[in-house]
Amino acid sequence: MPETNSDHATAGGDPGKAPAGTDTRLALVLSGGGARGAYQAGVLRGLARRIPDLRFSIITGVSAGAINSAFIAGHPGTLAEAAADLSDLWAGLQVEDIFRVDTPSLARHFTRWATRLASGGSAMAPAVRGLVDTVPLRGTIERASANVDGEIIGIQRNLERGSLDALALTALNYSTGQTVTWVQARRFQPWSQPRHRSFHARIAVEHVMASSALPLFFPAVRLGNAWYGDGGIRLSTPLVPALRLGATRILALSPHYEPNFEEAERPKITGYPPPAQILGHLMDSIFLDVVDEDVRRLEGMNRLLSRLPPEERNGLRDVAIRVLRPSRDLGQLAASYEPRLPTSFRYLVRSLGTRDTQTSDFLSMLMFQPDYAQRLIELGDEDAEARAGEIRELAGVGTPVAPETPD
Repeated sequence: MPETNSDHATAGGDPGKAPAGTDTRLALVLSGGGARGAYQAGVLRGLARRIPDLRFSIITGVSAGAINSAFIAGHPGTLAEAAADLSDLWAGLQVEDIFRVDTPSLARHFTRWATRLASGGSAMAPAVRGLVDTVPLRGTIERASANVDGEIIGIQRNLERGSLDALALTALNYSTGQTVTWVQARRFQPWSQPRHRSFHARIAVEHVMASSALPLFFPAVRLGNAWYGDGGIRLSTPLVPALRLGATRILALSPHYEPNFEEAERPKITGYPPPAQILGHLMDSIFLDVVDEDVRRLEGMNRLLSRLPPEERNGLRDVAIRVLRPSRDLGQLAASYEPRLPTSFRYLVRSLGTRDTQTSDFLSMLMFQPDYAQRLIELGDEDAEARAGEIRELAGVGTPVAPETPD
């Protein structure tokens, strides 16, 4: 069973009890979404510029959100400096910085898969570990943050100087089927449920790689005696790590566009759905939809608590939450940038039918293109400006700074 609703009003290791002195703990929750992580970078850049006093004491992430979380948590500068550097990182990314897209590499991996499928499980069949080679991603993460033997050393430094209370990254243990959250914190009391466990860890590049290992596409990552993959696969309650760590206010950045009723009713394809359309819905259900469901559960718990007098709440607490999401459909946006993908990779995604649909959420998650990333960053900045007053109120800090205007 997934975590119960009671987790949405608890923290620490004592279910149902709010730890003392945590009434001002603001958490940042970053969900997955592949290349859509550039949008999160743009939002953070925009918020930090307009709300200079903004600070997140708790940061949690999964999948692409784990990459962004580890970067922000380990950065030596202010949030504004960290967000600006993160935006620059995303704006400079090429597909080749995430996985190999040269024809020999892609052909080799697909040949292995085809041989494996045709072998009937023969012991002589080649081992397959993902559809692509993600060695470039490991190199990108290593270059982005200072690390010693893989450990991202800036995280512990920020914990020691008090600018950070906790960082949590989540992955799926393929060996047991358990969701695992690794926590590096100043104070931490582990929680344990049959399907979701937490462990103290010195967050390293391998933890980030494990959390962001897209199922089937990216190879699993070995940590200790177990193999791990993308943390969004079975994480039905992505807010729980922040709540367990004592958050009393949460800002969740979801790269999931929320259509209006007319848009939702409009067909995106004609005829039989191509693989890209099916894969897009599958990835949405894993990485994007769960945040919306979990927010609704938390808001329902808040409404229930508001009807109870404080003495009858048994230590449960109201947790304020805001979700900031794109004001445009990122799947539609991705389609206009598809012709600029590397040739071999472009042919691969087209073979899955990306041109047979009006919006491709599948493609938007793999569109690691500088021009597409830059557009997502700009959109995130614009959306941050529109919501800056609301987020300032959530954070309880000073008046937002007016955006700069060109001369």
